[in-house]
Amino acid sequence: MTALHSGEEPAEHRRFARYLQALEAVAEADGAGLVAAVLRDQDATMADSAVGRHLDRRAADLLTDSRFTAWAQTLTEVIADRGFLARRLREWTLLRTIVLGKPWVAEELVSASDWFQRVAATTQIVPSPEALMLLAERGRTSHVRDAASRQLRHRDQTS
Repeated sequence: MTALHSGEEPAEHRRFARYLQALEAVAEADGAGLVAAVLRDQDATMADSAVGRHLDRRAADLLTDSRFTAWAQTLTEVIADRGFLARRLREWTLLRTIVLGKPWVAEELVSASDWFQRVAATTQIVPSPEALMLLAERGRTSHVRDAASRQLRHRDQTS
């Protein structure tokens, strides 16, 4: 009888939950080591998913914090061979660049993932009207284009 039929939660689900708890509680200095340990799990898809959730949570928490750069550099070394995770971290770094008003490249924004464009178009902290205009004109999906247009209209009304 399989775990699904016996009412037991599959082992990878239990590990996933434990990994998320551990990643949420880990001290900053030990974070990279724990991420590396999670990524050694035999279920690569589950491990990537757990680390991806951690990456999203931590990047959002540190987005405007000066510690973001050091954290991202350390994490880059650990996830370098994980395409999805490496791309997600690059996109968080691009979002940080835009949020902080630093120079960014239009093509990076236009070629970014649907996820990134959606986040950039809907977050309340993107101060760059240029980024929003670019997404309103060239966003990959109508949802992104509409959301960016709404953000621009809202900015115009509150200015």
